[in-house]
Amino acid sequence: MARERKHPRPPLPKQSQRHPGIEAAMTPRPQYRAPVYHPAGKLEDKVALITGGDSGIGRAVAVMFAREGADVAIVYLAAEQRDADETRTNIEREGRRALLIPGDVTRPAFCREAVQRTVRELGRLDILVNNAAYQRNVDSIEDLSEEQWDRTFRTNIYGYFHMAKASIPRMQRGSTIINTGSITGLEGSKDLLDYSATKGAIHAFTKSLAQSLVDRGIRVNCVAPGPVWTPLNVVAQGKEDVSKFGEDTPMGRPAQPEEMAPAYVFFASNADSSFVSGEVLALLGGETTAG
Repeated sequence: MARERKHPRPPLPKQSQRHPGIEAAMTPRPQYRAPVYHPAGKLEDKVALITGGDSGIGRAVAVMFAREGADVAIVYLAAEQRDADETRTNIEREGRRALLIPGDVTRPAFCREAVQRTVRELGRLDILVNNAAYQRNVDSIEDLSEEQWDRTFRTNIYGYFHMAKASIPRMQRGSTIINTGSITGLEGSKDLLDYSATKGAIHAFTKSLAQSLVDRGIRVNCVAPGPVWTPLNVVAQGKEDVSKFGEDTPMGRPAQPEEMAPAYVFFASNADSSFVSGEVLALLGGETTAG
């Protein structure tokens, strides 16, 4: 019987980083290896492309997909190379191929290039995970600059659109697209006006794209996490807020990336979710009032 995994609880060490943040510099390190997870070959010989796959949720998904039998390409910013190299090492430890593609999802030409490289070097594209994100807390709308508003939208929703548009022509029936939403897109957040707006857009984009692609046999779903211990959140918040991060969930702590990854396996696996499309699955640590 698998033993219960222990996860860090607040107060967490006070820390801060500059964008985009490096997982290797976090204390404690986010948990992504999922030692109690046992694979079942659910993604055998599939190929996945994951944006923001170098760290956080994206890294955990990449490693778990590899454990389930998939080859994995990850997209990340060049500044995150240190984390991307660690992710590649862990994908290869699972016996699968890893393809690293540095670049910026706000650029449509790069998104097309990332899809082309994935198909050219790994042979196909079965699973797209839109996960890259930009997040910065602000106290009020007066403090929210137009530059930040544009950057958040161009990364969080334009990037999803560009990647989906580039990927769909390369996908066959049975392929899947999985978007990363957020509790903030369900409930809003007074400190994350722009980020919350993009996450609400992602939820609607998921449902609309699922309707658009159902006749082509491509399923589209979304995972909407609550607080997760990742570089994104360390970058976005002040030191005091980081130390208390996740303490207001019913479980009294933030999730670890490895706790999110099985939901992505569920949506990616036709053995598990062949009749599921257009869903937004909230993973909130016991909270039951979202939506």
